[in-house]
Amino acid sequence: MFEAVEFVEVQEKVGHPNPTPSERVIGTFADEQEAVAAGRNAKEQFHAAGRSEYAWWVVRNQGAQLANWIADSSNNQEFVLDLRTGQLVEVE
Repeated sequence: MFEAVEFVEVQEKVGHPNPTPSERVIGTFADEQEAVAAGRNAKEQFHAAGRSEYAWWVVRNQGAQLANWIADSSNNQEFVLDLRTGQLVEVE
């Protein structure tokens, strides 16, 4: 099982992000590709809403701390984890 998760740094005061980002599980999926599609959709909705907070989205095995896929609100780059090397690799 894979879960897509959204993290948002909520600003309590202007210019000062909350040290603990909010975390929302978007959904749990049997297929990793479905979880990535849900993460991409959540990112699109975030931008369409015109939100200005910094956010990032990950897909990981359910309950894991290590992400298989990651994207953030600052650009259009996406990354996957190369399990052989432990390095993040940009998706082209």
